Amino acid sequence: MTDQATRGWQRPSIYDVAKQAGVSHMTVSRVLNGHPNIRDSTRERVLRAIEDMNYTRSSIARALATRRAMRIGVLVDGPVEYGPNSTLRALESAARHQGYGVSAFSVSDGAQSQMDDGLMELATEGVEALCVIAPRASSLRVLREHDRGLPTIVIKAEPDPVWHTIAVDQRAGAVEAVTYLIGIGHRRILHLAGPQDWYDARERQQGWADALALAGLDVIAPVVGDWTSDFGYEYGRTHDFGDATAVFAANDQMALGLMHGLAERGLRIPQDISVIGVDDLPDSRHFLPPLTTVQQDFSALGELALRQILAAIGGDGDVHHDVIEPVLVVRASTAPPRR
Repeated sequence: MTDQATRGWQRPSIYDVAKQAGVSHMTVSRVLNGHPNIRDSTRERVLRAIEDMNYTRSSIARALATRRAMRIGVLVDGPVEYGPNSTLRALESAARHQGYGVSAFSVSDGAQSQMDDGLMELATEGVEALCVIAPRASSLRVLREHDRGLPTIVIKAEPDPVWHTIAVDQRAGAVEAVTYLIGIGHRRILHLAGPQDWYDARERQQGWADALALAGLDVIAPVVGDWTSDFGYEYGRTHDFGDATAVFAANDQMALGLMHGLAERGLRIPQDISVIGVDDLPDSRHFLPPLTTVQQDFSALGELALRQILAAIGGDGDVHHDVIEPVLVVRASTAPPRR
């Protein structure tokens, strides 16, 4: 029976890793911190021991050693929606890999009082920097009024004159989706838009309009929804689509509801009308039919956000806008229109 089994499970320490790898604990520390003067064979041995023992560097230990909080504050507006929630989880994962903890405060409906409380709570926890996942314009208005002087990175779809911003390029994703529909023969493409206080919704709508204008096609008045599948369902079940042969929905949930509503009316997808969404929800591939959609790489977004947060902590105060390019995933919900 191993020592660990007799004493019960304990988190392995740097000394356990050193013993396993046959090196000193200082060597393990140098490997963890990327020290260049380490033999490749030694580095590989230490990394193998780290993996075998499932060792994770303690952010508490690092905080005690460096006299730093090693925590990032994250203020999340609209946490129940897929985009903000996925962004938070990706940022938490990236932070853990760098030995940082994350303190998150969620805000519903952009309420000013909640924003105030969140900023105060995160500041009193002594976080080193602030990341604001701000899908709505209303949330940023509050942030501008209550600057806490912390290095701040904002995740939103549009550039900002005050803060360094990071986002998935929503406009580019919409352009790619609509250009694909045009390329397979569609000439009348309706847009089921998201709430206009949301930056992502505005950027996706603009990308839809840009793609149509570039192709010399008419822009049908968009239909503004609320992100929910219920809204898509009611619209698909009750409204006349005229001569539109395709719908670009601003998210997969509205696309799902739309497909349900259309099916109840006896309309076939994609034979009678094509549908395309945004997000690539984990279940989108299992819709009937599987949904063509714009995929966002939230893992890459979280890693990019963390790099810029650490740069801001290090004193980089430059204001610019970094983007992650989305990818169109073509499935069975789109096809050329019937002649």
